[in-house]
Amino acid sequence: MCNFNKQSEDTKKSIHLFMTKAANNVGGVNYLLALIEAMRAKKPHPLMQKNMQIASNNTIIKWNKVVFKDKIDLIEKILTAHREAQEKDFNILNEQNSKITKNILNMSKALAPLEFIITPQNPNDGEGFNFKVFDTFDDNKIKFNPIFIAMFFCSIEFTKKAIKYQL
Repeated sequence: MCNFNKQSEDTKKSIHLFMTKAANNVGGVNYLLALIEAMRAKKPHPLMQKNMQIASNNTIIKWNKVVFKDKIDLIEKILTAHREAQEKDFNILNEQNSKITKNILNMSKALAPLEFIITPQNPNDGEGFNFKVFDTFDDNKIKFNPIFIAMFFCSIEFTKKAIKYQL
């Protein structure tokens, strides 16, 4: 899921448009990339930060709930198991093992209310933006928001390719 070159054209376009708009809303591409770099520097994982925020020199990301290691491990396991599933409509409930499906449902219910708010530290740089963990969340279909995956699980190169992508 984190290989931009293997994404479908529609997925590439939507990620490019969102990342470009997001960068413009926080003061530019460099500010957005600096925030992602600051997020990557947090260990063990940025979502596990107890104060639920990460700041770079120009931008801050905040969220409303601490995410525990078991949830992050499950997301990473899903991403690893479905590395080749590059389509935009990838449903994480397409799992043969009922125990894993139950774990995915529990993780999804825990993370569904999670919202990320990114704001520039200088209000003149833009109004910021927000996003959630899932694009779709219903009984039969749960899809990760590609922006969530790009911000927290993909490499910085993924974001750079998304921003540079030519429509």
